[in-house]
Amino acid sequence: MKKEVENEIEDELHPEYDFAQMQEGVRGKYVERYRAGTNLVLLDPDVAQSFPNDMAVNDALRMLIQIAQRQQPNITEQPTE
Repeated sequence: MKKEVENEIEDELHPEYDFAQMQEGVRGKYVERYRAGTNLVLLDPDVAQSFPNDMAVNDALRMLIQIAQRQQPNITEQPTE
């Protein structure tokens, strides 16, 4: 005893959503704003497992930058003879 399946999709939109009055969308409207404020980097899966979120990645990279800067010889120092 199978129930009959309705072929019509039930309209769940509220009456105030009148898409007929909406203007057509503009492709790429925000692409420049997106590119200016976004810098995405794809991590390899083994690297991504070590970091729970983006803050952890940024903290680790900042620490690496500080360590690298400390390791660079200070150019302003004169060698002693």
